[in-house]
Order: sequence, then structure tokens, then C-alpha cells
Amino acid sequence: MPPLLRVEKVTKSFDGFVAVKDFDITVEPGQMACIIGPNGAGKSTTFNLITGHLKPTSGRVFFHDREITGMAPHDVCQMGMGRSFQRTNIFPRLTVFENVQVAVLSHAKQTLNFFTPAKRLLQEETYSLLEDVGLADEAQSVSGTLSYGFQKQLELGIALASDPELLLLDEPTAGMSPQETTNAIDLIGQIARDRGLTLLFTEHDMDVVFSIAEKITVLHQGQVLAVGLPDEVRRNPEVQRVYLGETE
Repeated sequence: MPPLLRVEKVTKSFDGFVAVKDFDITVEPGQMACIIGPNGAGKSTTFNLITGHLKPTSGRVFFHDREITGMAPHDVCQMGMGRSFQRTNIFPRLTVFENVQVAVLSHAKQTLNFFTPAKRLLQEETYSLLEDVGLADEAQSVSGTLSYGFQKQLELGIALASDPELLLLDEPTAGMSPQETTNAIDLIGQIARDRGLTLLFTEHDMDVVFSIAEKITVLHQGQVLAVGLPDEVRRNPEVQRVYLGETE
């Protein structure tokens, strides 16, 4: 079976500055893969290149063995790739229910009109997603008033509304308390297992990384420093030196 995601020698330059150079990764169906690296290593840029928010200077991206290099983000999403962002990307003045409902409607390609008020459309699907991400009790809460942890759960629900096969999460626990981090990782792992999702995430919390990642790619100054199983990466002297801050 071919990889679900394959990235080949992707490079991105901004006015002469090389943010990502010759980046390679393969993610197998059902795998939980992670990209780690110091701040400024190029993790978010790499996600933007994969999802079409940026066009590579060179290199190619394949999803389901189909080249998607430079494809528009909404087209990538329709193919089955979901994405959350490092900073929450919600409509703060809408309710939790309305945020997810908008995403569900968008995926279903339904439009609102005078004869079909928005509140009647795809309610069951929306509530089901809210149940999945643990926000059913917050359905009528205004999103901007939620705790940061709940806002990240809401963004996860929005990403799941597109019914993705591959879900990319950019630092899903950033800014969370230790308890929120534990809850978030438990929730993400459960959802991935229940839905048979393939997961690619970036993360700064090494406890999180080593608890759920099955494969780790380490970025340093925009280039791949190491790839391997968690134990292999943990023991790698170069990774210890530049990222984990450890010595043998």
C-alpha cells in the first residue's frame, strides 16, 4: 500500500532566505507521525506547504499518490486532508454550535438561502461532532468566551467537519495547562483511533510527542536532522544536542 502522504525534496525560499530545504516525509495510512524542532525550525511553514497555503519553491507533494503541489487549500481539504493551526482559528462571536455547523455545511457544499434557515441544516451531524470533541454541553456558548483548551477542542471539531483521512495538527497543546494538555492528547488519540484517522502533528511538548507518536521527523534550521521511531530519536546524539538539550 502506498503512503497516504509523500513529500519529496520540498524547498521554500522567501527573498533569498531558505525556510525549508529538501524536506522529505512519508506518512502511512493510520500512522501517528510527528514533526518536532526548535522554534523557527520550519514546522509551520512545512505544514503550509503540504496543505497549499504556501507554494514550494521546488519539490513535490503527493496525497493518495496524486500530486497536490501548490493546489489551493480548499481543494486539498475536499480531497480528505484536514488542518488545525498553531493559533486558534475560530469565529469568536459565533456559538460553538454555529462554528462547527458552518464547517459541516461547507464540506457538504450546502448554501444558505431564504427558504432554508441555517439553524435547520445538518443539526444532527453538528451535534455528533460536538459530542466527539467533548463540547456538546458548550454548544450554545459564545466561542470567544471559552477557555483556551476548549477553543482548541472547538478547532479540532471544525477540522473534523471535513471528514478528513489525514489530519494535520499544528502544536495542538500550545498554551495549555498540564491538565488541559493531558485531556487534549487523550481526546486526539481517541478520535484518531475511533475514526481510523492518519495523524501528522507538530508539537513542542516532548512528553506529548513520545506518548503518542509512532514516527518522528526532526527539523533543524529548515532541514531534516533525523527520522525514526521515538526511542531512536530520543537516543540520537544530534537530536539531543540541538533540540532536547541533553548530552550523552
